[in-house]
Amino acid sequence: MPRIVNLLLLSTLCGAVIGLGVLVARDRTQATANGYASAVEAAASSVVNISSTKLVRARRHPICELPRYRELCDALESANPRLQNSLGSGVIVSEDGYILTNAHVIANADEIAVALADGRITSATIVGTDPETDLAVIHADATGLIPIQIGTSDAAQVGDIVLAIGNPFGIGQSVSMGIISAKGRAGFSSGPYDDFLQTDAPINPGNSGGALIDVQGRLVGINSLIFSQTGGYQGISFATPVKLALQVFTEIIREGRVIRGWLGVEVAKVAGANAIPGLVVATVVKDSPAAAAGLLPGDRILRINEQLALSAHAVTQQIAFTTPGSDVVMQVIRNDTPVEIHATAGTRPIPAR
Repeated sequence: MPRIVNLLLLSTLCGAVIGLGVLVARDRTQATANGYASAVEAAASSVVNISSTKLVRARRHPICELPRYRELCDALESANPRLQNSLGSGVIVSEDGYILTNAHVIANADEIAVALADGRITSATIVGTDPETDLAVIHADATGLIPIQIGTSDAAQVGDIVLAIGNPFGIGQSVSMGIISAKGRAGFSSGPYDDFLQTDAPINPGNSGGALIDVQGRLVGINSLIFSQTGGYQGISFATPVKLALQVFTEIIREGRVIRGWLGVEVAKVAGANAIPGLVVATVVKDSPAAAAGLLPGDRILRINEQLALSAHAVTQQIAFTTPGSDVVMQVIRNDTPVEIHATAGTRPIPAR
């Protein structure tokens, strides 16, 4: 009798598993048949087109520095200004008008116009920029805005399907599709805090600042740049992960800029097949928090606040997200002797532009 009961239970379980498999397969077939229209519909109204304008004057001729010609040059420059336009995209993050975009889209702009998905065009002002991550926040003078649903870049996996929404070449809102090709890419821009999602979804000029979304229409990244040897799309695009973008967004809204921790130290990985653990201190900036704490060139940092010092890039990011004024504990090897060094994080100086 127990054996019959076991067989019945096993049969029931197998039937349930098969039934579930059929339902999943049917859902996948349905999703494939319908494409990703629902994802685009969920996100498209939150993606805007941005047009920025700045007044550019011709480079002054050296002769204009002579007192006798200076007044004439000033008059000619005032009479012949030139307008320079820049096109890009942005993502509505809050219903009260705050929009995330790339810093290079609105750099030095005198005027910013935002075209909404519903056809309205409104003006916008710059709230703050962060050139080191190429992100910026602008505020649109409009009501009835629809903020995008926020996804998670941490949970995104290589191979996940993603969609890029933006304004390529200024032709209007368009959608392209690809997959996440890699995570944690760095070294493709001049910024020290690169942590890009790599995708093969085409991101062309004008797409910068637009949304990279998942198949549910949730934001996973801000389209940023392409890697190209010709200037055109070659299958490698990069987006700033939404986690980093929102950290920058929050700081800009609160402070007007991003405030980062700073120690004033440069570190490097020891090269060679038999490289020892940790990072070697290459440079200590004079009068910096690291110098005040007694850190010396040649010291080998093993841990910072209990986190392994695995790479210069990781350590740079870790220190940047440290609150200025907080204690930074470093486990160091100096002349083969373990040393614990306590430093007080400073505020990273604003980089020269």
